Amino acid sequence: MMKKRHFSILFITIILIITSILAGACSAQRSPAYETDSGGEAAPVGAVEKEGASQARSSQGIAPEQAIERVVIKNAELSVVVDDPSQSMDVVTQMADELGGYVVSANLFQNQLDNQVKVTQASVTIRVPAERLNEAISAIMALTDQAPLRKNIESQDVTNEYVDLQSRLRNLENTEEQLTEIMDNANKTEDVLSVYNRLVEIREEIELVKGQIQFFEQSAALSSISVDLVPNEAVQPLSIGGWEPAGVAKNAVQALINVMTFLVDMLIWIGIVALPVLLVIFLIFILPIILVVRLWRRRNRGKLVESSSPPPAE
Repeated sequence: MMKKRHFSILFITIILIITSILAGACSAQRSPAYETDSGGEAAPVGAVEKEGASQARSSQGIAPEQAIERVVIKNAELSVVVDDPSQSMDVVTQMADELGGYVVSANLFQNQLDNQVKVTQASVTIRVPAERLNEAISAIMALTDQAPLRKNIESQDVTNEYVDLQSRLRNLENTEEQLTEIMDNANKTEDVLSVYNRLVEIREEIELVKGQIQFFEQSAALSSISVDLVPNEAVQPLSIGGWEPAGVAKNAVQALINVMTFLVDMLIWIGIVALPVLLVIFLIFILPIILVVRLWRRRNRGKLVESSSPPPAE
């Protein structure tokens, strides 16, 4: 009798798991398509829109379908020329707080240009509410009267992934409830352990899916803006006696100037550092060796002369 009951519990557990998997697959295939509003315009970026059921279904007494959530993640990248990158970075970070966002990162660093001039540059990444993204971009563009060096706005619609995750979460939660009920009714230790292990796996999957859903919701609610603040000196044209070469000519002239600068710097280093060092090495090490070698040769030469001279006549 106990063996038969044990077999029945395992059989019911397997049936419930297969049913939950099939239900998840069917719900993913029945995910509705998402379209723009009737006026032809897309819904606001970054917002989660709720669409109710049609009036025809309501008039027929049919329960309205669950509202569809449309999730769009929108981020921007900007590169602007400013007079003072440090001050502009402070303005951008303060603006993020005023718009209800926050600063992700802010860096201030020194950069060396092609003409060997060092300038201060800054980069800052902020997050602002998605509905105020255009307002934030306009405020950053107002920091300068020059056209941006780079402006890139990317939009990613993750509605399908978001809906699939919600369907998967519902199926997992239903499976969790059913497994919990089976474990409560199980009497044999082996059955309890088997259902418990499967229940632990289901709960881990639930936490993972909840984390992915939360990531999509936060990314859609807060848009990211990455800003590069470039100083005016970095974009000034090369001028030689009133002539301002451009394009390939500018690059070639700048390369020639860099090569000549390198050669002059190398000569200066040789004259100031290398020559004195070589002179000290010569006086301390090489010159004594030369003197010793000459003295030794002179002595050997004198001994040879004495040995080769004829003996005196008797």
